[in-house]
Amino acid sequence: MSGNGWAISAHGLTKHYDKLVAVDHVDMSVANGSVFGLLGPNGAGKTTIIKVLTGLSDITEGSASVAGFDVTKDPMHVKQRVGWVAAEVILDDDLSGWENLWLQAKLQRLGDWKERADRLLDYFELSDRRKDRVGTYSTGMRKKMEIALALLHQPEIIFMDEPTIGLDPNVRRMLWDLITGVNKQFGVTVFLTTHYMEEADALCGRVAIIDHGKFVAVGTPSELKSRVKEDFIEIETSEPVTVDKLQAIPGVSNVRSQGNTWILRVSSAEVVLPEIFRALQTDGIRRINVEKPSLETVFIDITGKRLDQSGGDVQDYRKFYMNLRRARR
Repeated sequence: MSGNGWAISAHGLTKHYDKLVAVDHVDMSVANGSVFGLLGPNGAGKTTIIKVLTGLSDITEGSASVAGFDVTKDPMHVKQRVGWVAAEVILDDDLSGWENLWLQAKLQRLGDWKERADRLLDYFELSDRRKDRVGTYSTGMRKKMEIALALLHQPEIIFMDEPTIGLDPNVRRMLWDLITGVNKQFGVTVFLTTHYMEEADALCGRVAIIDHGKFVAVGTPSELKSRVKEDFIEIETSEPVTVDKLQAIPGVSNVRSQGNTWILRVSSAEVVLPEIFRALQTDGIRRINVEKPSLETVFIDITGKRLDQSGGDVQDYRKFYMNLRRARR
C-alpha cells in the first residue's frame, strides 16, 4: 500500500490521440481504502483515464502514480497491484467457475492461489456452483465471478469501468452492495467510473465530474450538491419559443437550449411551474421535468446539458479486458 496515503495520484495527466485530447491536464488524489467515483457521459475520457493509470496506454503529458509506483517508470509493478472489472461480464462461458479462476491464476503466474480462490467463492456464495459452466450462471452470479477474478491476486486497487451499465435495477443494487462490501471487507481501493448519478451518490466518498477530458468539479457528493441552491426545469414545447419569453417568466434566472428542449434555472420549481404554464399555454408543452439539487443538477449547472444526453463512443471492453489480463503475465 502506498505510504503517502494516496492509492492514486496524478498531476497534469494528459492523453492525446493524434489531434484528439481525450484527457486534458487532470489532477487527482485518491485516498487509500476509499471509493472514488469518476462521473461523466460516454466519450468524456473515463476509460482513457483507466488505460493510462493502469499502464495500458502511454501518458502524453503529466505524471501519475498508482499504489506508490510511477505509471510510466514502473508499469509492471502497477499492473501487479491493480484489478479491473469491465462494463460487460467477460468470462469463459465454456469453463466452470473454478476453471475461470484457474485460468486467471495461470495468466498472472500465481503460485499459492487455491486457498484464496476457495475463500472468494465462499464470500460471493458461489461455492456450490464452482463446477458448473459459467454460461449457466445468472447475470448477478457472473458479476460476482468477475469481481472474484479481479481479487484473486490480492490487488490494492480495483478499477471498475461502468460495472452496472445495462443491468436491471435489482442486479444493480446487488452489485452496489458487493462493491461496498469488497471495499470494506478486503480493504481495497475502488476507482469507479459511471454515468449513473445515483450510483456515484450512493457508493463514492469523493466524486470527480469529467466532461470532454477535463475535471469540471471534484468533491464529496454532499459538497457538490451544495453548489447548486436552485432547481432546474426542463421543457420541450410543440411550438417555437424564444429565449426572451422564457427569461421573462418570474423566478427564471437562466435559460439554456439543448436540442429541442430548454433548461431553465429557477428559484423554486413549485413557485415557477404555475408561471410557466401561464406563459406558455399548457397544450404547447410536450414534456416537462423538474430536477431538484442533485449530482445531475451539478452537471447541468456546470456544462449546460443533461448527463444522459451527452453521447459518446461505445468502448471495446472485451479487447481492453483481455489486454489487461495478458499484460499481467
